[in-house]
Amino acid sequence: MSTVIYYGSTTGTCEDLANRIAAAIGGADVKNATEIGADAAGYDLILLGTSTWGDGDLQDDWYDAVETLRGLPLAGKKVAVFGVGDAESYPDTFCGGMKALFDAAREAGAEMVGCVDASGYHYTDSASVVDGKFVGLALDETNEADQTDDRIAAWVKTL
Repeated sequence: MSTVIYYGSTTGTCEDLANRIAAAIGGADVKNATEIGADAAGYDLILLGTSTWGDGDLQDDWYDAVETLRGLPLAGKKVAVFGVGDAESYPDTFCGGMKALFDAAREAGAEMVGCVDASGYHYTDSASVVDGKFVGLALDETNEADQTDDRIAAWVKTL
């Protein structure tokens, strides 16, 4: 199965996680969000990652890229999202940026996969939680880095 991972990263954390996810999958093309284009539809599995900024906002590289994402022909394509946040410092917007990617891919016709039970996380609120599940893999490298590899491994199995 051909896989691509698009990420938006300011400090390098989301980029590092994208590469770790690629390794856990057994290989994937890893690209910055600014590189997203029509070629994305040529992959079997598309993973989209963002860190969360401000009041639950997408990372800057996604500002134009999310509009490109909405316009892609993703009907029949499996898409999953992952996000990076800080649940201790920003407990009310934890990984909130994932929701914008999830919504954009779904609008483009993608089959969304990879939702994660939110009960194992310590946060107050998140726009990315729907019916008790994160819309994708939520990661907290600031406070729960010791759980990241296990969370990635479990998530990859669901894809």
